[in-house]
Amino acid sequence: MILTAENLTKTYQTFQGPVEALAGISFQVKRGEFLCIVGPSGCGKTTLLRLLGGLLAPTCGRVYLNGQPLTAPRREIGFVFQKANLMPWRTVLKNITLPLEVQGLAAGRAKRLAEEMVALVGLTGFERAYPHELSGGMQQRVAIARALVHNPTILLLDEPFGSLDALTRENMNLELLRIWQAQSQSVVMVTHSIQEAIFLADRVLVMSPRPGRLAREVSINLPRPRTLNVLYDQTFGALSQRIRETIG
Repeated sequence: MILTAENLTKTYQTFQGPVEALAGISFQVKRGEFLCIVGPSGCGKTTLLRLLGGLLAPTCGRVYLNGQPLTAPRREIGFVFQKANLMPWRTVLKNITLPLEVQGLAAGRAKRLAEEMVALVGLTGFERAYPHELSGGMQQRVAIARALVHNPTILLLDEPFGSLDALTRENMNLELLRIWQAQSQSVVMVTHSIQEAIFLADRVLVMSPRPGRLAREVSINLPRPRTLNVLYDQTFGALSQRIRETIG
């Protein structure tokens, strides 16, 4: 197992008193697996992802990466947020090289790696474009490339396509599968879309209302590679109903 969550609990201290966001969550992520997390709004999905990435410390419980306790962000973990958070004064290529610059990698090597990522995410020809010149979907491609450029072993995605229109979102789902199959990273993705989770994942974890607990684990036994035609498959509909019933 590449990532293990062990009895994760997170309580926030607020002016109104303590608020328990997560309660006793445990699961594992297999190497090369695509795992999606769904649940009602406010159930702690984003909090859980931040715990898995070392961006937050749990109140109780532990996260293990490759068997070692995770207490802070690590190079082995890539993170993509709902907003691309690109630097507006940097080009596509310069946004992608940023993590490598922070690591002190030689400029020539960083440029070559970034160019490989540009090709991987389908943005060849836009290397010198600035974020305001890109569509929302293209900006998220840059964010994914930036997260992948240092070759992490696991990629954490927090509702990365939530602000996109339906057609762009479908296309980005196809692109994400293509990139994942090319790179073979483990992926943990939070999404509000049951359809998106089923289409992408090997497994879907369903969370309960706050405090978030794991209410159900659903294995997605749909063949790969997947196309949009699978959305109309009877098995797809049955899986969707099972998850929707759990969420309530």
